[in-house]
Amino acid sequence: MDLFSQSGRWLIIIGISMAVVGAVIVLFGKFGGLKQLPGTIQIEGNGVSCVIPLLGSIVVSILLTLVLNIILRIFYR
Repeated sequence: MDLFSQSGRWLIIIGISMAVVGAVIVLFGKFGGLKQLPGTIQIEGNGVSCVIPLLGSIVVSILLTLVLNIILRIFYR
């Protein structure tokens, strides 16, 4: 396999991955984000707030792992 073919495949994989991540971010934004899931830690102080979405991070990680594995299996058949 030459350099251009391999580079092209990686660019396609990166592009599809970015599109999937963008779609997930848009969907989470429309449905209230990660603030409403259980396992979210919210810390609020004087003019400062911090939200740590533990369960949401795990869910996104699992989904991205599944999507990337499917994409890589399709490309490397």
